[in-house]
Amino acid sequence: MTAEDGSLESPLEQLLQQLDLDETQMDHFVGNPGEGEGRLFGGMVAAQCVIAAGRSVEDPARRLHSLHAYFLRTGHHESPLHFEVERVRDGRSFTTRHVTARQDGKTIFNVTASFCLEEEGIAHQDPMPEAPPPDGLPDWEKERAKLPGSFPPMRSSIELRMIDPWSNEKSPASQRTWMRVRGALPDDPLVHAAMLVYATDRTLLGTAARPHGIPWEKRMNLSLDHTVWIHHPVHLDDWLLYVSNSPIAHGAHGLVLGAVFTRDGIRLASVAQEGLIRLRR
Repeated sequence: MTAEDGSLESPLEQLLQQLDLDETQMDHFVGNPGEGEGRLFGGMVAAQCVIAAGRSVEDPARRLHSLHAYFLRTGHHESPLHFEVERVRDGRSFTTRHVTARQDGKTIFNVTASFCLEEEGIAHQDPMPEAPPPDGLPDWEKERAKLPGSFPPMRSSIELRMIDPWSNEKSPASQRTWMRVRGALPDDPLVHAAMLVYATDRTLLGTAARPHGIPWEKRMNLSLDHTVWIHHPVHLDDWLLYVSNSPIAHGAHGLVLGAVFTRDGIRLASVAQEGLIRLRR
């Protein structure tokens, strides 16, 4: 894909174009799935739903604080995405929106998103786990590309640095990864929140697979649902530490819990995801 001046657009510029939804009528939006092969990345559809929901929130002081999503069908890159927003509630402190994403007339994804006003109150958090700095750590995409049956390194809008490298041997169900946006985001809090949701869909199911020693090329991963709680206003201008662990897996379903910390130790968000992990036939 090239820009109007003929220069190659960066992956971040392409993603920001995908997040710039067209409003066809009140609370109805159309999104570009982007170029690519295979199924759509669920984090991208979730981020587009955040934008659709946020565009219907009239009070700019209300920020996204939680999102609960279900992956219902896999999407593809050949048809536009349609987003319908239901204004569930506009309360004194909280605003609730439900977003349904459709492609080719079929529902592929739905989200309930809650926005809130900042207020004074109780505050505490567990400390950030120990982690070496990101400088010099292996790149997630390059390391994944070395695995048999994997993909070549992607031109990704999110840079990932691995603290706990992959292994085909059985290992603890935990993982630490540094992540940051490759470039500068516009000064729009809704875009920063959407980008955080996008980034939290990376690496999680690999955490649930680690105790089983199943090589990358012999397993199939599919996200089933995804939840994000955002504890502080989001501004993505530096590295974030993404820590995840999988306390249980049963019947091919793996549960993964995650936490996102700023470099100075503030817990920015908490994450939960259940996914399907199957041996390839």
